[in-house]
Amino acid sequence: MMELVQIGVIRSPYKRQGDAPRQGRLTETESEIEVFPEYTAGLADVERCSHLIVLYWLDRADRTMLHATPPGQTVARGVFSTRSPNRPNPVGFGVVDLVAVEGGTLRVRGLDALDGTPLIDIKPYSSEVDAIMDVTVGWMKNMKDRPDI
Repeated sequence: MMELVQIGVIRSPYKRQGDAPRQGRLTETESEIEVFPEYTAGLADVERCSHLIVLYWLDRADRTMLHATPPGQTVARGVFSTRSPNRPNPVGFGVVDLVAVEGGTLRVRGLDALDGTPLIDIKPYSSEVDAIMDVTVGWMKNMKDRPDI
């Protein structure tokens, strides 16, 4: 048995699917992450982080999808080789800039979650541990010069 606990909610300007950018890291838009009072003690020292990994539940995703056609593509791919929000377990993953901490609210830049999205975890981003150089996604190989991919 698995049990996820919602620890907060994301407040963003994106109200419905199609409003959010394809990749949050490519925007300067700010959002707020509201951590519920019973979990705010877990934010101790978070202000010392410049970047965070945010995990969230894509509650409006289609959980039946096993194939997705990425934007700008004509070929459907296995959903696990894409970043489609529609997947059996719709866990969102974003690396964000931490702009400010105000009590139990984090102001962040670079998140692509819809307004009201359930927050499931926050972790510090570490370029020493989390960045991997020379990574490939075979089908994206010839698309590096496309800003919309």
